[in-house]
Amino acid sequence: MYSLLRHLLFRLPAETAHDLGLTGLDWAGQLFTRPPEALPVNLFGLNFPNPVGLAAGLDKNGDHIDTLLALGFGFIEIGTVTPKPQPGNPRPRMFRLPEAEAVINRMGFNNKGVRHLVRKVERSKAMQDQAVIGINIGKNKTTPNRNAVDDYLFCLEHVYPVASYITINISSPNTANLRELQHRDALLKLLGPLYERQQQLAGMHNRQVPLLVKLAPDLEQIQLDPIAEVIQQTQMQGVICGNTTISREGVDQLKFGQESGGLSGAPLKPKADSLLTAMRARLPDEIPIIGVGGITCGQDAVDKVQAGATLVQFYTGMIYTGPKLINDCVDSLRRLPSMTG
Repeated sequence: MYSLLRHLLFRLPAETAHDLGLTGLDWAGQLFTRPPEALPVNLFGLNFPNPVGLAAGLDKNGDHIDTLLALGFGFIEIGTVTPKPQPGNPRPRMFRLPEAEAVINRMGFNNKGVRHLVRKVERSKAMQDQAVIGINIGKNKTTPNRNAVDDYLFCLEHVYPVASYITINISSPNTANLRELQHRDALLKLLGPLYERQQQLAGMHNRQVPLLVKLAPDLEQIQLDPIAEVIQQTQMQGVICGNTTISREGVDQLKFGQESGGLSGAPLKPKADSLLTAMRARLPDEIPIIGVGGITCGQDAVDKVQAGATLVQFYTGMIYTGPKLINDCVDSLRRLPSMTG
């Protein structure tokens, strides 16, 4: 069923197919998958039905929460969301590279604003069922980096009451200069105030919502030590490795391979796995890592866990494989003694 749908969708521009695909899932998502048997994981004080999640970017506004969870994900991450609505970058801004099972996008944090997203979460069945919903937050394009902390604080305060966890996105290549926030001094100035506000909000709402940091796979090894130090100093509760890459290795000769933006899908896996391995070596065990990037089959999810991830996420892989990728990953992880023992 999904192979037929994919054939039809791939005849359309990528972003049009993205929007139609989500609408189709809202109507008939249950036809495309059989939710996997439970493989529970307890992390951050949260109960995950299974360790396979949806990465941020597919549902930027929280418009499809219940549909996506019904596919069988153990958790989903929505966003990236910014304080004010913004249109993102001009179209076309998403390109499929089917020969490489990859996508290049330069969306630019297009979203309807944090208040819209919060309303969607509040009205979702998933919220009532206490499903695990991560919310990925960023800054508006017009906000200079020197004021970025204000945008992140604004989003943090608004999403805190409805989020299971919150991801601080400082690694998208599609918002100018955003990745500079990964530099040691800038990172400390950002994460310090966010941690302080998190503690205040925890007291106000009588619940601790974990803060995670999402890093870029293009970081140099020399940059990782100071990042790991700041993450521990500011008491972040987790890390997501990683985001899309600006590298074009393996796709530079393909149609659309030279488009600007972030590359995701199969070619991303080596860089994402390298970042995961390097950060796992630099962080204590009590700071979990979510592995994302290049998962197109169950073995790819296994590789992430064996490299040190506790949970995994994907997005692009599902474009090419369909929702059955959820089952493939859960079934493969089920065979690992570390996941069942």
